[in-house]
Amino acid sequence: MDTDRRVLQVGAAAVVCALLFRLLGGGVMETTVQALSQQRVAEIILFLETGRAVRIQPPADEPPLEDTVPRHTEPEETMALLSEDIEEQSAVAFSQTDAALISVRNSSSYDIDLAGALTKPLSWDLTGEEPTVLIIHTHGTESYVNTEGYAESSPYRSLDEGYNVISVGARLAEALTQKGICVLHDRTLHDHPSYNGSYNQARQTVSKYLAQYPSIQLVLDIHRDAATDADGNQVAHALSTEKGSAAKMMLVLGSHTAGLPHANWQENFALGAKLHAQLEKNQPGICRQLNLRSSRFNQDLMPGMVLVEMGAAGNTRQEALLSAEILAQAIADLAHGTQ
Repeated sequence: MDTDRRVLQVGAAAVVCALLFRLLGGGVMETTVQALSQQRVAEIILFLETGRAVRIQPPADEPPLEDTVPRHTEPEETMALLSEDIEEQSAVAFSQTDAALISVRNSSSYDIDLAGALTKPLSWDLTGEEPTVLIIHTHGTESYVNTEGYAESSPYRSLDEGYNVISVGARLAEALTQKGICVLHDRTLHDHPSYNGSYNQARQTVSKYLAQYPSIQLVLDIHRDAATDADGNQVAHALSTEKGSAAKMMLVLGSHTAGLPHANWQENFALGAKLHAQLEKNQPGICRQLNLRSSRFNQDLMPGMVLVEMGAAGNTRQEALLSAEILAQAIADLAHGTQ
């Protein structure tokens, strides 16, 4: 009888061990099994083998095993990480029907194929450790309606980069950085002390960055527009959003109908069309007409260069700052190109 009982006890212990190993490997009840310390498992097996209930203490200099088990990622955290991975691997796709999102003001002498430009694949990746986006300001002294009491060098212009359009570029750079895009922000006042020649000076700046950082794939020249009504008052282009009033944006693309060579103009226009469409998808009404001009605005330097008017002189700087965040989101959405 003692032999039979011993056989049964050993057999039961073997079954329990097999179940425990199965549970640990299968993950069905992994959390429950891991809650048992190594000592507690040994106690159960010893009881099955001998019939004796014994409490086994861990060594004095060693903490209980359950205190050393690595913490597992919570389900919510895991899903968030998976969502980020999916977003990183996906690319935006536009159809010909998305052309309805764009209204074009064509000041050039060219006919344009808007649907063709919109559906043309965009092959780039703005992520990575090297700088992929450059922000500059050809007219950095441009500022907004003065509701903040800053000093103006002339009406709607300021040398204080905390209040002029450079502050809008800074907000855009910050928002893009938070989205994992490496950004260079040049704060040079190309229009000071002389407004004349500002585009030539900006051209030298962009050329310098492109030579130093061949990883740059997008150059944004951030401006603010200006227009007056019949009474001579500065006009504000604004849109009410869930986060407040935002300055409407206008993307300006150049061509070479003014006589200066610009081999990249069609590629730049296709990029501007995609960015305009993505902005409208994210925040309907945030864009004014897409503006195709005869001048090239230094956009011949690379195929990924866009001039962006962030509101007008009648807008507040706070409205332009909100628009910078909206623009950053649209760029992040296109960070892996279009397909």
